[in-house]
Amino acid sequence: MKFFLAAIALATFALQAAQAETVRFQASDGVAVTAEFQAPAAGYSTIIVLFHQARSSRGEYAQIADRLNAMGYATLAVDQRSGGQANGVRNQTVAELGGSTGFAQAIPDLIAAAAWARQQPGARTVGVLGSSYSSSLVLVLAGRDPTFADAVMSFSPGEYFGTPNFVSSEVGRIQVPVFLTAARSETDQWRPFEQRINSVVTGFVPRGAGRHGASALDSSDGAEYWAALAQFLSQHLPAG
Repeated sequence: MKFFLAAIALATFALQAAQAETVRFQASDGVAVTAEFQAPAAGYSTIIVLFHQARSSRGEYAQIADRLNAMGYATLAVDQRSGGQANGVRNQTVAELGGSTGFAQAIPDLIAAAAWARQQPGARTVGVLGSSYSSSLVLVLAGRDPTFADAVMSFSPGEYFGTPNFVSSEVGRIQVPVFLTAARSETDQWRPFEQRINSVVTGFVPRGAGRHGASALDSSDGAEYWAALAQFLSQHLPAG
């Protein structure tokens, strides 16, 4: 009986900890984008929009969103049109399109997701977190539009787009705080961006090997990434 009551209490706590729902919104070209919005039951004032890496889906952020929710942030994990599946979760945007697109073609999805977050009644501030190709796109979009996000977190950015300086030509216009990191072996990919950014920028190099993209937060070296990210958030994008 005690075990049963403890299980009920634990389940109730989990339900109270965060409320999740699947949402849909349209990109500027009419593509329907699927995402998962998850918010602490106690309320929120900041939404962090989560963009996955190549061949992936919103499932990339299953555990990461839970941890951000526990820190007081609402999250919006997005299925961009360039993707596949992650952690058993199929990319619904890709499925409805009938196939994945190129990386840069996902730009309207990122813009629409950040705009959707801005429109939520509880959102006073919006942060964006990108993984691999999307970590480059959040830098590009923050440079093009100062209202895109109030802070940018970029995990493993690089020039992935077949066009010289696609990213580096934009980052000098960023006006909001930026967090840059990657696997240790990828540090040289983001250092040139760090040197061009004129706003407050935090570059983090893990002591361990780390991992490519936002999955670094789920890696064996995840604790040090989380510590660095939490410090950045507390300084530049507080939850309350």
